Amino acid sequence: MPAISAAEAISPAIQRTKTFLFRPFRLSTYLKLCLVALLTEGSAGGNFNSSFPRGHHASHLSAFPHFAFTPERIAAACAIIALLLLVGLFIAYLITRLRFAWFHCLIHNIREIRPGWHLYREPATRFFWFNVVVGLCFFALMAVLVFPFAAGFIGLFHGMRAGAHPNIGAIFALLLPLIPIILLIVILAIAAKIVLLDLMLPHFALDNATAGQAWAAAWSRIRSEKGAFFVYALLRVLLPIAAAIGLFVVLLIPGIVCIIAVAAVEAGLHAALGHAALGLFLEVSVGCIAAAIGLLVFIGVYGPLQTAVREYALIFYGNRYRTLGDALYPLPPPAAIPTPATP
Repeated sequence: MPAISAAEAISPAIQRTKTFLFRPFRLSTYLKLCLVALLTEGSAGGNFNSSFPRGHHASHLSAFPHFAFTPERIAAACAIIALLLLVGLFIAYLITRLRFAWFHCLIHNIREIRPGWHLYREPATRFFWFNVVVGLCFFALMAVLVFPFAAGFIGLFHGMRAGAHPNIGAIFALLLPLIPIILLIVILAIAAKIVLLDLMLPHFALDNATAGQAWAAAWSRIRSEKGAFFVYALLRVLLPIAAAIGLFVVLLIPGIVCIIAVAAVEAGLHAALGHAALGLFLEVSVGCIAAAIGLLVFIGVYGPLQTAVREYALIFYGNRYRTLGDALYPLPPPAAIPTPATP
């Protein structure tokens, strides 16, 4: 495949997405593929914050004995945190396996998830643990960058605990130097995601490469075409954002109309049946059905967008990585040579 620019890869990515999802079209298969696209291409995160009412005197703790940090409760909290970490790692592993299966579907234009799930088990497992190591290194880097500002925030926190009013000027003085650091962290996270999923994963899958081999292969291509990969990274970030905003604007008014309609139905049921058991049952049922329909619409609308994002990444890198390009666009079998007729 001849090398094409990042902008030139947009149109074939859209065409491959249309072919993959809609030709032929089956609603159940379409929703399944869109859900897989959202699970593998989307990102999720969460912060688990807990706060306890504390005063500046130890006597206040005695008023809330259930918040006391006893050894048993500390052990239970550690066990819960460990369990949550294990569950999170297991879910991340399943999503990694699903990414490889999704990769297999897209490069071969097939709709069955199972073949890729089993075919890439070993490279997917190695890729998962490599991602864990990268994640730990990334969090360590974040800690190093933020650590110099920790003393100021700790002092501000102790001042607020002592009953002092928060100093807005002091808060801004602490936050302003963090802005460039936060931007740097975000840029590094985006770059790491693009390198891992768009450039290194294909080498894990198709070459059964190690982390070092995959990085060396990806870096050699980046180094030889720095400008092309820079433009690709920009479009890889900006195009999905622009498309998502466009979809949101288009669906905003229909969504508001649907929400008003559901609210009107709920209000009518409540007015007609009051707090009767049947009324409560119908209200909950209508709410659940509306939520399910909304979820299906969200999957069906944003699934093609995420599919097009992955197709875009495959086409751009496939023009620079021959094995991937041959999988995306296999050569037709040679024409059969006609056998000369026997006189």
